[in-house]
Amino acid sequence: MSRSPSWSFSSIKQFDNCPKQYYHLKVLKEYPMEETEAILYGNRFHKAAEEYLRDGTDLPKEFEPYRAALDKIVEKYPGEIHCELKFALDENLEPCSFKSKEAWWRGIADLLIINGDRAFCVDYKTGSAKYADQGQLELMALAVFKHYPQVKEVKAGLFFVVGRSFPKVKYKFEQQDMLWIKWFKSYGQLRTAHETGVFNPRPSGLCKKHCPVLECVHNWRN
Repeated sequence: MSRSPSWSFSSIKQFDNCPKQYYHLKVLKEYPMEETEAILYGNRFHKAAEEYLRDGTDLPKEFEPYRAALDKIVEKYPGEIHCELKFALDENLEPCSFKSKEAWWRGIADLLIINGDRAFCVDYKTGSAKYADQGQLELMALAVFKHYPQVKEVKAGLFFVVGRSFPKVKYKFEQQDMLWIKWFKSYGQLRTAHETGVFNPRPSGLCKKHCPVLECVHNWRN
């Protein structure tokens, strides 16, 4: 291979769930993402929250019930507000342009507030809290430490809009090396699959209704 494959939290999670599905969706790009009502709702909320917090644009009526929660976040965590902030790191974990060919990892912070040596990072979730995964927060914190070297502590949270739950976790600057070890291990498996061309299926309950890869023998629609 000429260069290592780039990745994000969503792509490596998809690879962990099923390498074959990842191959057809992310590598071959045979199946475009279906724009379900849930996805469209999530996109609308992200856009509305961005314009409300960044520009002061009023929230659409459908998101009015979440105004108080958004206001509470910026009141509790004052500082420099960034919305839908794009991060990218090269293979040496150095910051680079999101669109750069050297970008090895990419991620987007829904809301990032910088206040001196502390930061608060929020990822909006419009689905069920049942599927909470703090891995995305971990990567966001690691990216913040690289892009804002003055930051020594990141508090991050998953804001589940519908359920109003808000689990939070704290990351310290000195934890970086330990946290990266786990991600390097996961990435190593993805890179090996790219190098060997072997993307074996990993059957699960998701094969029944939630996989578009019809050529897989485990797909129930076959």
